[in-house]
Amino acid sequence: MLEIILYAVGVMYTPGPVNFIGLNSGIQKQSGMLSFFVGVSTGMTILFLTASFVSAQLISDTLLQCTAALGTAYIVWLSYKIFRSDVSGQGDEKVRPLAFADGVLMQILNPKGLSVALPLATVQFPAAGITGGSLVAWSVGLAFLGLGAPSLYYGFGRLLGRRIYQTSYLKWINRLMAVFLLVVAVNMGMVAFS
Repeated sequence: MLEIILYAVGVMYTPGPVNFIGLNSGIQKQSGMLSFFVGVSTGMTILFLTASFVSAQLISDTLLQCTAALGTAYIVWLSYKIFRSDVSGQGDEKVRPLAFADGVLMQILNPKGLSVALPLATVQFPAAGITGGSLVAWSVGLAFLGLGAPSLYYGFGRLLGRRIYQTSYLKWINRLMAVFLLVVAVNMGMVAFS
């Protein structure tokens, strides 16, 4: 069972779209991100439970590729929005902070989330005899561990953001994060369709 936890934590805490958004939000000194992070965790729970109850036989390669395509497109869109966002706080548009629903949607469409949920739910849970109520408990527990990943990146971003005072630096950091997200999206898309 330790291997289940190590695999989940190892994949969830490595850089990915949700973690990059957490890092960028911290650098940009955005507040109110907890609801987004809880949404991410809820989305992970949904992925674990859906993959567990639907079973590997019903999840086709076509469905996985469609989800990966949607997720990749969504991450590319987020990359564009971050690249173009105003960091001065004086822009014409009012920036809405990421909310719970954004976190759920981001995680459900995140191909990295699927790469965590599917192997665990369809192979490792059954091999460890995790079924019924314990399946729900494991899904919620692992997703709760996942709440820490974007929160940790956010905290690191806040530390970095305290050292940055000029808007021009924030603008370039935003663009760099957008490029990172774009690279992640392209990489995930290539893996999903190879």
